[in-house]
Amino acid sequence: MEHADPHPSNIWVAALAAACYGLHPANAETVNYIIQRGDLYNALGVVASLLCFAVFPAQRKWGWYLLPAIAAYFSKSPALIFPLILLVYVFLLEQEGTFNGSPKNRGKWMTALMAAVPALVVAAIAGLITWKMTPAAYSGGANSPWLYRATQPWVALRYFKSFFLPTGLSADTDWTVVESPFAFGAIVGYLFVAGMLWVAWRTSKRRETRPIAFGIVWFFLALLPTSLMALSDVTNDHRMFFPFVGLTLAVFWEARLVVFRETARLTANRVWVRGALAVAGVALVLAGIGTHMRNEVWRTDETLWQDVTVKSPKNARGQMNYGLVFLQRREFAKAIPYLETAQLLNPTYGPVEANLGVALAGIGNDKDAVPHFRKALQLAPGLAEPHIFYARWLLEKNYLPEAQAQLLAALQTNKFSIPARDLLMEVYAKQGNRQAAEKLLRETVTLAFNTEVAERYMAERERKAKEARAAQFPPNLTPVELVDLSAKYCSNHQFDYCLAAAQRAIDLQPRNAEAYNNMSAAFLSLGRWDEGIEAARQALQIKPNSPAGKSNLAWGMAQKAKEIR
Repeated sequence: MEHADPHPSNIWVAALAAACYGLHPANAETVNYIIQRGDLYNALGVVASLLCFAVFPAQRKWGWYLLPAIAAYFSKSPALIFPLILLVYVFLLEQEGTFNGSPKNRGKWMTALMAAVPALVVAAIAGLITWKMTPAAYSGGANSPWLYRATQPWVALRYFKSFFLPTGLSADTDWTVVESPFAFGAIVGYLFVAGMLWVAWRTSKRRETRPIAFGIVWFFLALLPTSLMALSDVTNDHRMFFPFVGLTLAVFWEARLVVFRETARLTANRVWVRGALAVAGVALVLAGIGTHMRNEVWRTDETLWQDVTVKSPKNARGQMNYGLVFLQRREFAKAIPYLETAQLLNPTYGPVEANLGVALAGIGNDKDAVPHFRKALQLAPGLAEPHIFYARWLLEKNYLPEAQAQLLAALQTNKFSIPARDLLMEVYAKQGNRQAAEKLLRETVTLAFNTEVAERYMAERERKAKEARAAQFPPNLTPVELVDLSAKYCSNHQFDYCLAAAQRAIDLQPRNAEAYNNMSAAFLSLGRWDEGIEAARQALQIKPNSPAGKSNLAWGMAQKAKEIR
């Protein structure tokens, strides 16, 4: 501002602009959306690098000004546009160039380009690293990339409108792509972009209006990455944070020129000053109120998704997420209408089908729930959640083998799914398959930490489990009584207790063939063939003619052979 038109009011105009930006309700969408903090660092890094470049010209040769931008590059890729913002800054404000074909501008463009070369090189390297780190299978998710891009000028107009009138803010909009590149919305968007670029061209001609041109160009450059990369969401309110930096500069500098076009006006016409301050004060108060209202909307899942269903009623994800609020509270009947609405809006959305199955099962309508579970598996084969939801219902109905199959499929899709692992351990516990449960637990601990920690954890867990099992039996029980108790537990399919009683009998009487036979029967019933075979051999070493030992050994060997085949 001082470079364009030195004036005592500039410091206050800049402070008001920063205050308006900080209080703007649209920016509350980015700050509250915690997983989009990359947008915060993205804007901060670019602004900080440009500030260091502008304020410390003698340090440019060392490249220190690039450090904040580098941090921003790895926060979110739109920051890679920084070299172009820097290029336009140098051309417009330092070289005092204009957006026309005048031969005088060629040298200015070359000077600006040379100044931006270090930033371009660093951005190219950062972009290459980002590209290498991005999985080859990654896709932005847009069904029609070209229609997505044709929609972005119309989206830019929406963002522009939201700066002045931030109504209709939504955490998850229901905007869709235009029907064709010549649809009404697309054409209006093209005209808007053309009109704004014309304003930038006009305002670049005079020194005192060049901050307006720079702000407008910043607005469009900051939108360029998300406009070219075809994403699943046509528009998202958190994307306004970075472009609004430039738009704030353009709007407030235009207001400053209107109020203080001539330096003498500061003292000559106090009515203009007071009127401008009054308008700015009202704008800040309204912005603060609007931001407070948006903060209240973001306070809980219920308030957030209820707002989405009102502001974006055609958004299937929003309808489903509001239904999930009730589902998590086990208010199944309340959840169903929102889930059914989501299903109507997007019949191919697998998570909706899975959650509908949960809701219908919750009200006891198992007959209608099962088809939804199965349809979810068809629609979303790459997600673990449909398998998990179906498995949870199967587990509640005691269909253990079917639940196990679904959970194993979930882990094939996502081996890090803790809900799938928890449920599978519960299935193994109900089946009495202690070996499988222990193996799964060891794998889970290893995934979270490392093999050494997992082994220590499992050893300590086994020690405590043995102590707990031993404590269940009175110390005065004889080995014969313990063997009888073990056989009773085995008959009742309480295999863990059977093994514990048999182990206690062996601790008291190591050469107890009957105890080893009970252990063998329990292990074999659990499908733990190697342990069952070993226990049968121990029994036969003690009592070579034991019929139970021979039977257990033969059956165990046969079952293991089948498994190998």
